[in-house]
Amino acid sequence: MRMSGRLLAAFATAFGLSLVACAGTAPVASAASLSITGVAIRVAQTSDGTVSYRSDGSGPPLVLIMGFSGSQDTWSPGLVNALARRHRVITFDNAGIGHTAVPPGALTISAMADQTAALIKALHLRHPDVLGWSMGGMIAQALAVRHPGDVRRLVLCSTFSGNGKATLPSAANASALFNAASTNNVTELLSLIFPPDRLATVGPAYIQSITEYPGFYLAPPAVDTAQDVAIQRWAGGKERAGHGRVGMPTLIGDGADDVVTPPANAHKLAQAVTGAKVVIYPDAGHGFLFQDANAWAARVNRFLG
Repeated sequence: MRMSGRLLAAFATAFGLSLVACAGTAPVASAASLSITGVAIRVAQTSDGTVSYRSDGSGPPLVLIMGFSGSQDTWSPGLVNALARRHRVITFDNAGIGHTAVPPGALTISAMADQTAALIKALHLRHPDVLGWSMGGMIAQALAVRHPGDVRRLVLCSTFSGNGKATLPSAANASALFNAASTNNVTELLSLIFPPDRLATVGPAYIQSITEYPGFYLAPPAVDTAQDVAIQRWAGGKERAGHGRVGMPTLIGDGADDVVTPPANAHKLAQAVTGAKVVIYPDAGHGFLFQDANAWAARVNRFLG
């Protein structure tokens, strides 16, 4: 779903922003401050269909897997840029978003993990590190179980396991998240991602940053619905990969005020992954990795080595 300049302008107005760049307008970047927002989207031909992606930076590869309803344009440029100082960072669109094909059959967390593995193979990444946020963390876990040779180290952000024992959000918050995503209600979305006392400052900064992507887009409504079903199957322990063993070094992070994937899940995940490191940030929510992108990127870079 392409987001019109009018809709972006409405978002900006809601938070008192002055847009740096609207959809369809290339951002201005100086040679001294290169950004993922200036990197063109490419399309890889994989065994699981086409996958749209960006690649920036140099060094060991790091694959970022986006969460519910988001496209690769939903990644905070500040986070990606900070990670790209030490790694070749690959962002991409999950099934049915952008130019990424929808694999045959039902859309499941495992199916999206298999498509991620197909992208890793097509790009000859061999044994990359993988970071997943929210639903992307579920996909990352399934990838680590189904394709362990494709993951060197794993970073799980604001997510939960698929063994049926996860601490789920309240019914009200789960419903609010789906409704906000399907209607592009940015005010409601941000109130679920960031804690109330930080929303007035962090929310506008995040929106400002993602509007720097030219032609900003999101998942179509039909994909939102399919992803929601996939998440419910994962949460209910209905996928074999959700019961598998994650064997590689793993860093787990979350915000203490996360109302979408409550932080109790970080400790539950750690119990199932030998030697996992857990970091819970105070006064942070589901989008903790965007609240202080430089600090989280520095921790991730240290962990990945």
